[in-house]
Amino acid sequence: MMNETNAVLWEAVAAASGMAQANIIAGRLETEGISTRLHYEAAGAIYAITIDGLGEVRILVPVVDWERAREVLSRSYDESELPWKGTIYDHPKKPSRISAGRR
Repeated sequence: MMNETNAVLWEAVAAASGMAQANIIAGRLETEGISTRLHYEAAGAIYAITIDGLGEVRILVPVVDWERAREVLSRSYDESELPWKGTIYDHPKKPSRISAGRR
């Protein structure tokens, strides 16, 4: 049995119109160190229905992180502000000799 002092209370911080959008929002929060949970109706996820809120996915965060989560989601980014890591390649002018598998 969980002790009430150790229980985490979750609150909806955003709603998305499908799993793809919800996962993007959750990923944005998780990269900032904020835990997330997704709450949705099974039928909406299985059949990808987005009628009358059936496909709505609520993104939940711990109540203690709610204010910070709202601040994170309120930010917009310009590409030059993003901390890109690694090498970004230009589109190849001709096909590469590396193949993804047999054809």
